[in-house]
Amino acid sequence: MNIRPLHDRVVVRRMEEERTTAGGIVIPDSATEKPIQGEVIAVGNGKILDNGESRPLDLKVGDRVLFGKYSGTEVKLDGQDFLVMREDDIMGVVEG
Repeated sequence: MNIRPLHDRVVVRRMEEERTTAGGIVIPDSATEKPIQGEVIAVGNGKILDNGESRPLDLKVGDRVLFGKYSGTEVKLDGQDFLVMREDDIMGVVEG
């Protein structure tokens, strides 16, 4: 995939949710919610500040992140679904 987000935007691929419960019950697609975790695929150069300088992003490619359920704009590239969102829309990085 060749996409380079601009400024403070990042491209995220949603992670798949578990389709079975701990007890072994299979959850159908219609009953699952959109996942709120994803992997950062690409990051922009940084946020442009009021004085014209660029502040680099705190995220890097490969980070596992948490974001809001309705954050970002969904795009389809090369048959895969991605989210393009601003760094401000990301709530945190999952570590470990």
